[in-house]
Amino acid sequence: MFGDFLKRLTQPEPEPLAHTDARLALTALLVRVARSDNDYSGAEIARIDRITADRYGLSPFEATQLRGQAETLESEAPDTVRFTRAIKDAVPYEDRRSVVQSLWTVVLADGERAQEEDAVLRLVANLLGVSDVDSAMARQHAEKL
Repeated sequence: MFGDFLKRLTQPEPEPLAHTDARLALTALLVRVARSDNDYSGAEIARIDRITADRYGLSPFEATQLRGQAETLESEAPDTVRFTRAIKDAVPYEDRRSVVQSLWTVVLADGERAQEEDAVLRLVANLLGVSDVDSAMARQHAEKL
């Protein structure tokens, strides 16, 4: 279903993503981090829906629909390294930095900071090209929410 999208995303020099494609790819990244500890909780799902609704001005129904598409994309996407690097090449830094904050918010949504999620998020932030300082600030901000 998302074969063409993933093919475009993982080209050696991908074109910048259109807004709707970028939000799908970034939402799939939220799903990937939430699933990384094999406990994709209702709190994480609700947080992803809230993040996408707020970030993209979606209704609750539209946010749920986007998450559903992102869950499918995430399951079909290549390994985290290739998928995240592809997003880095196709999405501006400011968007990637704000996504790291959203990722921290999802990791903390269930009240637990699982080692698997923490490790994947640190890897993802690095692969997205987000500095350690920006990632740490994003985590601190997410902890206050």
